[in-house]
Amino acid sequence: MPPTPLPGRRWAALLTATLLTAALAQAARAETPAARLLPGSEISFTTHQMGVPVEGHFGKFSADIALDPKQPAQGRVALTIDTGSARFGTPELDAEIGKPEWLATARFGQARFQSSAIRAAGPGRFEVSGQLTLKGITRPLVVPVQLVQTGTQGVASGSFTIKRLDFKVGEGEWTDTSMLADDVLVKFKLTLAGLPAS
Repeated sequence: MPPTPLPGRRWAALLTATLLTAALAQAARAETPAARLLPGSEISFTTHQMGVPVEGHFGKFSADIALDPKQPAQGRVALTIDTGSARFGTPELDAEIGKPEWLATARFGQARFQSSAIRAAGPGRFEVSGQLTLKGITRPLVVPVQLVQTGTQGVASGSFTIKRLDFKVGEGEWTDTSMLADDVLVKFKLTLAGLPAS
């Protein structure tokens, strides 16, 4: 004997409840908890003036990083850098870097990177695509990341190159790339706790 069909309203309510339960379960699986940024993390940068490398670093930054190595597409990376914390280690350069023709820290106190996609690029390696905003200008950026993990702690490191003139860093006479190279190499090493176990 065939089963008795459910009344229309009851069937619709059951279907809605099933779909809602599935959606909530998927959302719960997709939500990767944020890791904690630990002391010892570093962000540095290197440019070349008349062919001579000049190195600096940012002393203050924060991060919202959620990355499950098994499901990287569900992760996120948001990095905020205090541009006023840029230092070269020499009084002359440290006094210059915050000026309007450089980082303009009085007007643009923060630089930000916000991810839009994360994909696996090999064992312990990822490509993080997103948008970098510096000096009020936003440009797309792909950041390669190497993650070395022990349990729920790990170190995410990598480097990438930006064009300083894309962000109007070094205006006026400093747009001459024979004096100061356009390429700026950025390196990072972020020590993290609270990662999902790999």
